[in-house]
Amino acid sequence: MTEHSRAHFETRTPADARRQTDHSRSQQLVVRAPGRVNLIGEHTDHSGGLALPFATDLALRVVAERSPRPDPETPSRGACIVVRSRATGERVHVELPLADEPFGPASRARSPQLDQFVRAAIAELAARGIELPSARLEIDGDLPPGVGLSSSAALCLGLLVALAALAGVSFPDRLDLARLASRVEHRAGGAPGGLLDQLAILAGSPGTASLIDFATNQVEAVPLTLPGARLAILPSGERRALGASAYRARVEECAQAAQLLGVQHLARAPLEGVTELPEPLRSRARHVVEETARVHAAASALRGGDVERLGELLDASHRSLRDLFEVSTPALERTRAYARTAGAIGARLLGGGFGGVVLALFPAARPLPKEARPVRAADGLVIW
Repeated sequence: MTEHSRAHFETRTPADARRQTDHSRSQQLVVRAPGRVNLIGEHTDHSGGLALPFATDLALRVVAERSPRPDPETPSRGACIVVRSRATGERVHVELPLADEPFGPASRARSPQLDQFVRAAIAELAARGIELPSARLEIDGDLPPGVGLSSSAALCLGLLVALAALAGVSFPDRLDLARLASRVEHRAGGAPGGLLDQLAILAGSPGTASLIDFATNQVEAVPLTLPGARLAILPSGERRALGASAYRARVEECAQAAQLLGVQHLARAPLEGVTELPEPLRSRARHVVEETARVHAAASALRGGDVERLGELLDASHRSLRDLFEVSTPALERTRAYARTAGAIGARLLGGGFGGVVLALFPAARPLPKEARPVRAADGLVIW
């Protein structure tokens, strides 16, 4: 990355993040929080590696408004927040201020629900001294949950930005907001991890991927140049829930490997040292180190418009995720094989694994399989 093209985000104090906006006085505001597609660089963000994601055209939309009586159906003794999801039918009523920790260890055993995300967002904002007004929020959009497109991160960011804006607060520092959203997701019962999802959603722009270095939190824009090709996702039919899967175990294994090697960031470990680790740590570490190298190669392929090389890298990434990181499933393998049979130049499982979708690179002139949905790089999070 060249010095002039880097965007380095420095965390500011809570007081620096507070400024009045017109949203605090408006009747209604809308936040569009997109999902993200990670072109390559899976399971590297929690180990100081690289990734190459982009914000996608699939998104959640949070419509929020101040309301002195947001819930006519439920009597409230004071201020309250009411959130409704049009997609799931879930409805959440939260009295302000929160009386105690909104959920306990039992929530870790299953996928987080809307109630947990809402309460976690309110709790994190309260920890910053942000007083929220009574409000009504409605969530809709076309971003599907549980398929590897970071719907949870989009939800956390959308809730935080919408609620804070109603209180007259904005977040000028993207890294600060990314970290806050990550804490909300983890507090709600989500899997621990790095800032891949949050930074990809916040830094997105049309036709562009973000080359993110998680050792330094530097972001470089890379044109998503795919001459004669296009990206699409294919559903495996297997919904994933990372908070309840072996994802946590993989993150812990990577931390153990880094500790044994005496390095701060596992992605920076020399391969000769990795070979001395016991299994399964050796395989986990090898994936992280080699996947980081593949991200470098993929960025070069994009800059050069080398679609065939990019396809090879997607295939190699999938083999590593399947054989070394062991996060694939029979459903994902069948879906990937189907994509390759249908003419994909390269394909791999998308996201943390254990279900979800397959990302495939197809020739633009070839009809997509009927199950496939094209994806493109779009704007990151916006509020109006």
